[in-house]
Amino acid sequence: MHAFDVLGDPVRRRILELLADGEMTSGAVCEVIGEEFGISQPGVSQHLKVLRENGFATVRPEGNRRLYAVDVDPLRDIDAWLDRFRRFWTPHLDALATELARGRRARRSGGAEDPTRRTP
Repeated sequence: MHAFDVLGDPVRRRILELLADGEMTSGAVCEVIGEEFGISQPGVSQHLKVLRENGFATVRPEGNRRLYAVDVDPLRDIDAWLDRFRRFWTPHLDALATELARGRRARRSGGAEDPTRRTP
């Protein structure tokens, strides 16, 4: 399965977001995903299996629990692939950052009206 096929599913993306914060038991993942997506434990287990079999997640036993974590290698591959397209959005983001900084400086110096400030 191609990396974008794996990540194309919103449930699997959400699982990776959860795991990005640190290891989680399969039970904890099932609880969150079940609440958010209404998926049963076997359904969540299938998504974890897809992530594991495609290298996006690792699992290690700890007693009778299974702890899942993100495996960053496939994410690095995706990042490297996206590198060739960054030129399309990086200049726009840099220009936005410049304009935001300019607006903050103007508000601090009193040179521009702050639209969020209310006058009595």
